[in-house]
Amino acid sequence: MRFEPTRVEGAFVVERDVVADERGHFATIFRVDEFRAHGLATEFAQSSTSGNAVKGTVRGMHYSDPPEVKLVCCTAGRVFDVVLDLRPDSPSYREWAAAELSPGNGRAMYVPAGVAHGFYTLEDESEVLYQISLLYDPGTGRGVRWDDPAFGIEWPGVPSVISDRDRNFPDVDR
Repeated sequence: MRFEPTRVEGAFVVERDVVADERGHFATIFRVDEFRAHGLATEFAQSSTSGNAVKGTVRGMHYSDPPEVKLVCCTAGRVFDVVLDLRPDSPSYREWAAAELSPGNGRAMYVPAGVAHGFYTLEDESEVLYQISLLYDPGTGRGVRWDDPAFGIEWPGVPSVISDRDRNFPDVDR
């Protein structure tokens, strides 16, 4: 595995080592020893998936209170995956970073605590797998608007599908 730092402090694009043969491929998404060696969280309480039928679906920008860590990969299709630093004491406060994730490119995104996460689907039938450090509690979910001008996230297109909740998160400076 290779850990490529992003401009968001503590967020990494994780390049998986993929072994391929006539059957297909095998890839490791997580190894406790390698994550520990990089000072990253190694305890995940839940795994979840997000299925997205239509290209151009936006989910995000989500975070939780208390803050949680996520390890995100794409198991079908392709997504433009975004992290946004919401930690006021961070040197990268209000910075964002993005990477394309797909089953073929061997990438995952490590999302540190206090950083919002979202994605834009680049293909129909895209699925995202999350490893999450805390158990899901609907009362802890928070968000900022995906197109809030305070952040200037450069999305690859206009959403074709977005929930009312995600569309109506307030601007951070309001």
